[in-house]
Amino acid sequence: MNPEGTPVPEENPVPEEPAQPEVTGRQRLLRSLWPPKVSRAQLIVALLLFVLGLGLAIQVRSNSESSALRGARQEDLVRILDELDDRTQRLEDEKQRLDDQRTELENSSDQAEEARRQTVEKERQLGVLAGTVAAEGPGITVTVTDSKGAVEGDMLLDAIQELRAAGAEAIQINDVRVVANTYLTDGSDGVEVDGRAISAPYRFKVIGKAQDLEPALNIPGGVVQTLEKEQATVEVTRAEKIVVDALRRANRPDYARSSSQ
Repeated sequence: MNPEGTPVPEENPVPEEPAQPEVTGRQRLLRSLWPPKVSRAQLIVALLLFVLGLGLAIQVRSNSESSALRGARQEDLVRILDELDDRTQRLEDEKQRLDDQRTELENSSDQAEEARRQTVEKERQLGVLAGTVAAEGPGITVTVTDSKGAVEGDMLLDAIQELRAAGAEAIQINDVRVVANTYLTDGSDGVEVDGRAISAPYRFKVIGKAQDLEPALNIPGGVVQTLEKEQATVEVTRAEKIVVDALRRANRPDYARSSSQ
């Protein structure tokens, strides 16, 4: 105090600190979560879990895509099973035939003559497949009438594939022989088979087991229904004798030679 008795103000007074706001529990929780404090070990674990999840997702997708039969209709599954059974039976028959030929060769008194006979028979069979000789036998005829001009080459190709899968041994479309390397395209004047133009009505002559060939075309969603959607008319007729007489010229290879020579 000064002599007059009045108080003397203090030099450099210390300012009072403002009161700190009270921190709630939610704020403390948020501060502990953000910014995140991640250790190296946690990063490695997270990366491994990500890679594992990605691998599982890829595997599940691959399995679902490869299982094409999962969404197939019951009629399609039955048809596929029937075709597999037919193919298995044909392979068994071919195996039995070859076994019989071997037995005949082993037991024949004149093996040279037997071998010649089998060679001629094999040549005839290969000629039928190559289209260089005529063939006849039971089968069906398929006539496709296309008044609207809507039938395309891929539709007729589907018919050929279905017939082959059902066991067709010889096929002819109009006057063109169908062989292993036959192709169909859409030309300026309609469908072309191996570069040769054909016109409607398209007439298939097919040699094979009619009980297998006809149902293969008439399956739900198959060849007949597809063509009928294009307003084409399909007529399938069974016959005890079908003659496939359109021939292919046997081309001699320029470079390939038999390895037995």
